[in-house]
Amino acid sequence: MTRRTPMAKAIATGRVLHDPKRFLGRNEPASTGPLGPPPAWLKKAAADAWEAFDDELPWLNRSHRCIVGIASIARAELASGCADTKMLNLLRQCLGQMGATPSDASKVKVPEEDDPDPSDKYFQ
Repeated sequence: MTRRTPMAKAIATGRVLHDPKRFLGRNEPASTGPLGPPPAWLKKAAADAWEAFDDELPWLNRSHRCIVGIASIARAELASGCADTKMLNLLRQCLGQMGATPSDASKVKVPEEDDPDPSDKYFQ
């Protein structure tokens, strides 16, 4: 099974512009909506980590809630100084799955302040 870059991530990172033929006619399931607030079962530190992921990774949506929950717990343990090697490895794996590694971040094109938000056409 080949891993595919989600369309939202491809747009945010500019992959669509780099290799448009790869994404031509891509048939993806419709987004189930934004990531949303953290679940009630997350403790305060993990909920704060959830909010940080939501801010840092705008392509995450409702279908990513489970992996973001796992990553949030791992990130909270890291912040508290209690993360062991296994937890750090789990966090690294989650970050890779969510497209949040340094190599992915270097591909993201941040729009200029004057540029209109391209998502406005979908939410008005």
